[in-house]
Amino acid sequence: MPLKPFAPNHGAEKKIFLLKPRGFCAGVVRAIDVVKIALDLYGPPVYVRKEIVHNKHVVEELREAGAVFVEELDEVPSGARAIFSAHGVSPAVRDQAKARKLDVIDATCPLVTKVHLEAVRFAREGFSIVLVGHKDHDEVIGTLGEVPDRSYLVETVEDVDNLVVPDPARVRYLTQTTLSLDETSHIVSRLRERFPLIEGPHSQDICYATENRQMAVKAVSDNVDLLLVVGSQNSSNSKRLVEVGAKVNVRSHLVNDRGDVNPAWLEGVRNVGVTAGASAPEHLVQELIEFLREHDYQQLEEIELVDEDVRFSLPSELTITIQ
Repeated sequence: MPLKPFAPNHGAEKKIFLLKPRGFCAGVVRAIDVVKIALDLYGPPVYVRKEIVHNKHVVEELREAGAVFVEELDEVPSGARAIFSAHGVSPAVRDQAKARKLDVIDATCPLVTKVHLEAVRFAREGFSIVLVGHKDHDEVIGTLGEVPDRSYLVETVEDVDNLVVPDPARVRYLTQTTLSLDETSHIVSRLRERFPLIEGPHSQDICYATENRQMAVKAVSDNVDLLLVVGSQNSSNSKRLVEVGAKVNVRSHLVNDRGDVNPAWLEGVRNVGVTAGASAPEHLVQELIEFLREHDYQQLEEIELVDEDVRFSLPSELTITIQ
């Protein structure tokens, strides 16, 4: 997908290249809206299992509004209202919610739900399922929980080399939605070498927002000396943006907000690229821009790769109530 034309900075003035799309994806917008609407409809407390999205600023804002974040459902009073995060949950968690008679609102991103449904379908058809992802990520934990007896997690090419499945002729693969495109392609290529009959989903699992943000970093890489990615340390897609920047030889840093920027990073830097992971609020980006302006980066150009117009409807539990 070609980048829309922009003007490289050949002058002496310092410049910010602000990448677009950046920040909230449709799944994150939906998940945050779910918590806010639930608080408006029912009042606090509303319990949220895990972080609704992986950003500490978002979580803190919702906590101040009355959301109560818990690690597991046994921390939620029986019969209370609970929200599942955008990253999805396993059937075991859903069963626990039923046993505790919780009033559940499911904020799972529809693109994550797609992966869960694919896992169930592949298992029903008798295939072993190889999931490419990071073992401690909430999304992966939920996906593996759909069919744990048929699922195998791989994180690296080496994991593929060591993989043993019951029937090498009956294997399917899925991926976490927030992975690096390049890294995932290497792993999938190795899977195809080891299991020539393997197939994946009809459409890729890596989400549109992850892909768009990574492609924008690559597209601007020849024109920036430093890349700053706004996002939390536990945000998979934000960390992947830093990795993509590094792989195209741009010094890259992940920052929660402007307070994380070391001014020493800016020494000798004329052009700074700025982007944000899919769970990072725009106000943090603007605060970072202001910080850079305070350090003499007065020129700013917004570089747009593609116009994102994806929207997801609210969960049925909320739409029925609102109607």
